[in-house]
Formats: sequence, structure tokens, C-alpha cells
Amino acid sequence: MLQNRGASFRLDESHPNVVAPGKRPMHTIMPGLMTKNGRAVMPFGVMGGDYQPFGHTHVVTNMIDFGMDPQQAIDAPRVFHREGVVEAERGVSDAAREGLRARGHRLAEESPPHGGGQAIMIDWDEGTLTGGSDPRKDGCALGY
Repeated sequence: MLQNRGASFRLDESHPNVVAPGKRPMHTIMPGLMTKNGRAVMPFGVMGGDYQPFGHTHVVTNMIDFGMDPQQAIDAPRVFHREGVVEAERGVSDAAREGLRARGHRLAEESPPHGGGQAIMIDWDEGTLTGGSDPRKDGCALGY
């Protein structure tokens, strides 16, 4: 039985999200699992409907390209392109905003928070776990 989580599926055979055998239509139930050398190093997820795939990319890019830990990667301000407008969260620098405008993007003046994520980084060498939880939503990372 489909429920509201199946609302993005389509019956129109010409649509990319058509329900059909062997298809994997875009859907918003999408946990992430980062691996390294064949081992799991970070289960994570970013919720937020259409923002989810972009949110996953934000978190992974922040960690791999910018050396952030899970909490820093999740906390970092986010942008999202929706219906011809770039929505930039509070915390995106004025210089970055001006750079986007200079490239022809329209920016939303007020942007709601984008998504909410959680992650657990596994350090197999040290035997430690490092968690991160998004301040945009309820939750926290705890350990004992």
C-alpha cells in the first residue's frame, strides 16, 4: 500500500518517476552510508524532501573537501535552488551571496532552514565514534 511517502511517484509513463518494474524512482527515504576501503565509516542522513540529495552532498563535501568533522559539516550554512531562486540560510556570508548575485542568481531574502541531519563517524583505528546532530531539528549526539 502506498502512503504519503509515495506521493512523488507518477503513473504517467513518460515521467521519470513512473512506477514500473525495475525502476527506482527518486524518493525521499534515503539514508546515506559513507565507506572507505570497503568499510563503513559514517552512517548519516539529511532529511528535507527535495533538499535531501543536496543535503547529503553538502555534508559529504564539507567533510571530504573542507576537512570538517560531522558536527561542523552538519552545522554549516546551506543553500538550495528552488523554483528559480537560491535560498541561502542565515550564516551564508555576504561575500558568497554577492558572488551568487554576480553570477546571475536570484536570492531569497529570507530562507527557512534546509533539512536536518545526523551522522556517526566511525574511527576504526582509534575505536571511537563521533556524532553530529543538526540544530535545525530536535535531537542531539550523545555518548557514554
